[in-house]
Amino acid sequence: MNYLNDARLRAECFGTAVLVLIGCGAITLGGFGTNPITGILPIAFAFGLSVMAMAYCIGPISGCHINPAVSAAMWAAGRMKMADAIGYMVAQLIGAIIGAAIVVVIVKGRVQPYDIAANGLGQTGWSEYGTGVAILSEIIATFIFAMVILGATSERGTTPVAGLVIGLTLVILHLPFIRVTGLSVNPARSLGPAVFVGGKALAQLWLFLIMPMIGGLLAGWLVKSRQLNI
Repeated sequence: MNYLNDARLRAECFGTAVLVLIGCGAITLGGFGTNPITGILPIAFAFGLSVMAMAYCIGPISGCHINPAVSAAMWAAGRMKMADAIGYMVAQLIGAIIGAAIVVVIVKGRVQPYDIAANGLGQTGWSEYGTGVAILSEIIATFIFAMVILGATSERGTTPVAGLVIGLTLVILHLPFIRVTGLSVNPARSLGPAVFVGGKALAQLWLFLIMPMIGGLLAGWLVKSRQLNI
């Protein structure tokens, strides 16, 4: 793979940046993160509809993974080579940091100073629930998300409604899980804001880098096993 000239990687970087900008921007700039009840649905739609929009925008170019866990699922399902999956993941992580950086630039333009370390940047994390529950939630939620993506797509391409189905799945996953971990299901989505927030966000980042990958790999393995009649 020629990483510097690969349009797929540029598309993945762009798409992930948009996801983080819109999703974390809704929490931080839109102010929906200040109310843990009424803000759930707007945040859920911000992330879900961003995925849907990018599916139709960059899907024809890269398949619109914009999520290392999805690329891991595609690799485990036998739908992409490891070298390609690694390239996708690197592009996604870079894109997430870019998206979070844009949110930082905008929020720093407020007339009233905004303390990112104190007020956050839409990062994921857990405190109300224990670590074990947070681990379980991220694995289960990512497994469901990846299974829907693998079911809505194939090596031959996607159906016209695949982007809608995938985006709405991310919306509904926020409803039960956002109060548990903030719902990541995406290592890149968690990395972007954590880089700028630091502190607890970075300390808890390990869970969001590892558990969604496990959920994605499990989904890919299951799909591949079913195809091989194992």
